[in-house]
Amino acid sequence: IITNERYEYISSIIKGCYTKSNKEKLTTSDKIDRIVTNRWAALPIFAIVMFVVYYISVTTVGTIVTDWTNDVLFGEIIPPAIEKVLVALNCADWLQGLILDGIVAGVGAVLGFVPQMLVLFFFLAVLESCGYMARVAFIMDRIFRKFGLSGKSFIPMLIGSGCGVPGVMASRTIENDRDRKMTIMTTTFIPCGAKLPIIALIAGALFDGAWWVAPSSYFVGVAAIIVSGIILKKTKMFAGDPAPFVMELPAYHLPTAGNVLRSMWERGWSFIKKAGTIITLSTILLWFLMNFGWLDGHFGMLDMETQLNDSILAKIGGVIAPIFKPLGWGNWKMAVAAVTGLIAKENVVSTFGMLFGFGSEIAEDGQEVWGTLAHSMSAIAAYSFLVFNLLCAPCFAAMGAIKREMNNTKWFFFAIGYQCGLAYLVSLCIFQIGSLFTGATFGFGTIVAVAIIIAFIYLLFRPYKQSKTLKY
Repeated sequence: IITNERYEYISSIIKGCYTKSNKEKLTTSDKIDRIVTNRWAALPIFAIVMFVVYYISVTTVGTIVTDWTNDVLFGEIIPPAIEKVLVALNCADWLQGLILDGIVAGVGAVLGFVPQMLVLFFFLAVLESCGYMARVAFIMDRIFRKFGLSGKSFIPMLIGSGCGVPGVMASRTIENDRDRKMTIMTTTFIPCGAKLPIIALIAGALFDGAWWVAPSSYFVGVAAIIVSGIILKKTKMFAGDPAPFVMELPAYHLPTAGNVLRSMWERGWSFIKKAGTIITLSTILLWFLMNFGWLDGHFGMLDMETQLNDSILAKIGGVIAPIFKPLGWGNWKMAVAAVTGLIAKENVVSTFGMLFGFGSEIAEDGQEVWGTLAHSMSAIAAYSFLVFNLLCAPCFAAMGAIKREMNNTKWFFFAIGYQCGLAYLVSLCIFQIGSLFTGATFGFGTIVAVAIIIAFIYLLFRPYKQSKTLKY
């Protein structure tokens, strides 16, 4: 208020000192802003922009390059070359299995999605450099403010589209402690670069390249943020007005090639480094758990083709699988893939590649892959699996950032518990309600899903009682 009054006073003095000759003439940026920041057109334009970005990145251009990377580079060139070297060196069978079926299959399945990620990062860098993303923050402030968040909360979410760690750390710019905590809890709902391989896997292998899967995953994240903002703001922990948001909108300009390419490469390289470290170690551990177990009372190496169900991994997965049965994917392989995503989200894809023996070819949209997975998941269960992995707790690195920024153990566990709980409930509703449209019968699971939806509606529209009694 003080700043606004100061500028109004300055403007009143300036008006008496000079006359503008081109008073009615608008700059090019102002003309564009009249359209892209329009009260009614802004959100549809933003939705169309993000749809085009994901459509090109995941479904068209990105898929063409990724298919070549999977089919040729990691399908016909690298594995045979490594196998020849291992045979020439007379390596033991277990070592060949570790390198080919573990490291190459697991890491290759993840690296095959790098082209799609680079295309996505390229478009995001262009939108940031030209000045459009600053307008998006302004647009979202108007929306977020109605749901208890400020436009400042959008900046961490925008950064989080690349990686959740800097996205969570960017919440430091929010002065209001309640808004900052809520932003930390909801930032990772936006699909980060590490979740893109999961989106591409579901869209390509399980939905035959359907155009709507990738954009819908982005808007599911936005919807989760809005719903969370409304529900949490009506609790005593987060009650209060959101912090004011003031920002300068830069003039539109053509992005420089150097800045765009540098931003694209920095984001892509951080993903590649993670694949070379965390994911490699994870695939080695998974290979061991998959290939060793107890058979006839003896512990040792198993035959993967016939004895996978006797492995250590199968025993662990069998314990946790019933938890996910109401979500439509109670198979131990799916449960293990979801849990390994907590180490790094890319692990979900590498785990699929190793468990189903397709390695880097897991990204193909051929019928062979769908036929292999069909016994484990239906189409609606596959989308439930996707949504769960998008909304549940992020990778260990992002969890560490949440712990550091919360600076409170209780708040940290509350944030992780809320993320996992919301992911579970939303996925359950998707599967149980969606199954009714695919021939399933109305049962106990459907009743639970309907009750959850009613509870969500009540929490969204209940009176904001805290605001009436809150004292300042």
